[in-house]
Amino acid sequence: MTSTQASNKAQERLPDNCLTNSIAILDFGSQYSQLIARRVRETKTYSEVLPFSISCEDLKRLNPRGIILSGGPNSCYDQYAPKLDPEIWKMGLPILGVCYGMQLMAHDLGGTVESGDLREYGRALLTVVRHGKLFDGMDPTIESWMSHGDSVTELPKGFEIIGSTMSTPVAAISDEERGYYGVQFHPEVVHTRGGQRVLENFVVNICGCPQTWTMDRFVDEAIGKVRAQVGDKRILLALSGGVDSSTLAFLLHKAIGDKLTCMFIDQGFMRKNEPEWLVKKFAEFKIPVHFVKARSRFIEKLAGVTDPEDKRKIIGKEFIEVFDEESQRLGPFDYLAQGTLYPDVIESSGTRIDPKTGERIAVKIKSHHNVGGLPKNLQFKLVEPFAKLFKDEVRLLARELDVPDGIVVRHPFPGPGLAIRVVGEVTKDRLKTLREADWIIREEVKAHGLYRQVWQMFGILLPTKSVGVMGDQRTYMNQIVIRAVTSEDGMTADWARLPYDLLETISRRIVNEVPGINRVMYDITSKPPATIEWE
Repeated sequence: MTSTQASNKAQERLPDNCLTNSIAILDFGSQYSQLIARRVRETKTYSEVLPFSISCEDLKRLNPRGIILSGGPNSCYDQYAPKLDPEIWKMGLPILGVCYGMQLMAHDLGGTVESGDLREYGRALLTVVRHGKLFDGMDPTIESWMSHGDSVTELPKGFEIIGSTMSTPVAAISDEERGYYGVQFHPEVVHTRGGQRVLENFVVNICGCPQTWTMDRFVDEAIGKVRAQVGDKRILLALSGGVDSSTLAFLLHKAIGDKLTCMFIDQGFMRKNEPEWLVKKFAEFKIPVHFVKARSRFIEKLAGVTDPEDKRKIIGKEFIEVFDEESQRLGPFDYLAQGTLYPDVIESSGTRIDPKTGERIAVKIKSHHNVGGLPKNLQFKLVEPFAKLFKDEVRLLARELDVPDGIVVRHPFPGPGLAIRVVGEVTKDRLKTLREADWIIREEVKAHGLYRQVWQMFGILLPTKSVGVMGDQRTYMNQIVIRAVTSEDGMTADWARLPYDLLETISRRIVNEVPGINRVMYDITSKPPATIEWE
């Protein structure tokens, strides 16, 4: 890649404001890059993820207080390994390299990185050799999370080892004079005990960032940006009733008042009683909602469709078409508002570098309703104030905007709704079956006082049947899977260790009360390797 191409790539993702008093995170393709950003924000310091190919000139223009180099899947000594503009090393800013970022730092500054005989994945006990500024105030041993095959074998001039593990003698390094630090482990993941302290030491104590990233400040800035973008035009909001779109409705209503029109499309994939509850709740806060009944047309479009990506694209396309029709009747509207979040964008697309050719390869896990399936001739300009926020930040924002507690604590719900929790073909009968089972799951977890402790809990209807015995009769019926996870931001998640008596109650009620179900199972897979949703 030429320097001109690299600069052009960087320009594609440059934020519209500078990063003064903030941290720039340069992304080398790690699955955790955005998680680093989230952890930095927990220090009340703003951060942005930028492409590794950003030029020194562009980075200077953004004026960050410090730089974090993310991990990545490549080896820094490969011919086409992603590289940093060498002028960035001369900027005089503190730099923290994480995993690949540490290896690149060592490689570029005169050290040696080699493929190790022993690869290190998972938990490892790190011994702090020297606390210094990075490990200041921390225990002499740290339970860390490793994920690497390459290792630094020779330090650049001016560096010293500050942390080691049994398998990796050079697990953390520093050059205090220049403000350069590297850690082979991932401080951003929850598996690293004290990882947040490492990041806070770097961001606050080393870089000197003022802790001013708060939701009250975000409200003022977001309102200002919306008013500047929209002017005196009208916005049509795609209201789903979830935390994201509901909080967005409150923000936009505060920003532009009656220039906002909220439209809720009942596509038939909501949970039991939700459409009615939504309209009533918003009416209480004087935010009118235009209710569109469109269940039949959505379900008809999905007839015979079983592929989850096809489902999402069909629903997304139909969603926009309905919006287009209704907006013609209610409009004109120039803007469409969406509650798109950082994780939506992350999981929908990403890139890595092919070490053999140097080409960028798209990495796609799944498309999202907010960012996938939009037709190229979309007649609206998009307003997405939350595109750089994580789910838990939106909840904090909702509190700041006085969004009703019943909305704030609601579990995340995908745009395509139950259509992607009915695995296989979506029909009215199968939706009804899942809707009733899901109601029981949510009702019982609330009754047991665990609703707020679980990030998401829901049912999945499988396309297979199994043999059972009910009333001394052989049955051959459908199966429900319970999915319950704990998480901080949805980027990673662990399966919830729910009480057996709760699971037993849910299973008994579903089998007894939901026709056509004779078996209930519990998903005990974390994210990664699984996603939270099944489709």
